[in-house]
Amino acid sequence: MRKTAILAFLLIIILLIHLTFLSAQKAFQSDWQLPEPLNSSQEEHRLVLITQDMETPFWDKVTIGAKKQAVKSNVSLEVWGSYGKNQDDFLKNIEIAIQSKVDGIIIQGLDTEEFKDLTKVKAAFHGIPVITVANDVPMAESIRRTYVGSDQYEAGKMIARQILKDMGKEGNVVLMYDKNQEFYQKQRLDGIQDILKFYNTINLTHATSDDTREQVIATTQDVMNKQPDVEAFIAINANFAGAMIEEIGKRSQVEPYHIYSFDDGPESLSLLMQGKLDGFIEQEPEEMGRKSVQLMKEWLTGVTVPLDKVGYLTDIRFRKAASRQ
Repeated sequence: MRKTAILAFLLIIILLIHLTFLSAQKAFQSDWQLPEPLNSSQEEHRLVLITQDMETPFWDKVTIGAKKQAVKSNVSLEVWGSYGKNQDDFLKNIEIAIQSKVDGIIIQGLDTEEFKDLTKVKAAFHGIPVITVANDVPMAESIRRTYVGSDQYEAGKMIARQILKDMGKEGNVVLMYDKNQEFYQKQRLDGIQDILKFYNTINLTHATSDDTREQVIATTQDVMNKQPDVEAFIAINANFAGAMIEEIGKRSQVEPYHIYSFDDGPESLSLLMQGKLDGFIEQEPEEMGRKSVQLMKEWLTGVTVPLDKVGYLTDIRFRKAASRQ
């Protein structure tokens, strides 16, 4: 009886071993495959580019450069924005980006307390790096990783030097900018003044306005009434250029005046091509978009840590209207 039990037990063991072998052989000979590796898009860093000047020539170029580099850097890039300097929508987009826990935010700098609170407190709390592009904010008041864009102070100096060439070393110059002056406008203004302050025969008139076409027209009317002998205008806020020139044209021919601005306004290029602007500071928006995505990727992957706090400056040049050359 005992021998029979042992024999039965051995037969069961042999049968189990045989079945296990057959199962293993079937598995290795089948068409079954390991799961596919995760799609690369699931491993990409997710970045967002946020602006308050959607669908303008300047920011369209920033977007083009950023998207091209996103493909090269293997990152996911979304472009969010508001239209016509709508600050409420702009700030809301920042909130959404932070709540969505994106990996990095590339953003047009805005020199307001609300912006600084979002980037300095909320984004930092969630560990989301911020890079400002085209328009910077003061380093001490933000925890941005770096800035990519023009040297706005040098751009102001460049325009001032051009005025000296075109107008000479005496005359009345009107400077047009926001009542609530943003940091990049302060930098441009400082550059202009630091060149022209050495010429006592050049009189500078400061004209500030709200960022609406009607207000810019009203401010231009007022300054021309008070300064009938004005010879030159500089739209430090390039968004002012179109309305400012429209009002100047109602008073007299535009051509006798020396009128300058920057290429980040929606009408800047068309005004230059029409000869209504003597010239503007031409920047490199596509390079700004490209470089900002490249640097964000390098920071996220530890390739470049830390980033240069001062910033990465792109080229600027003065471009004159063909009719004024």
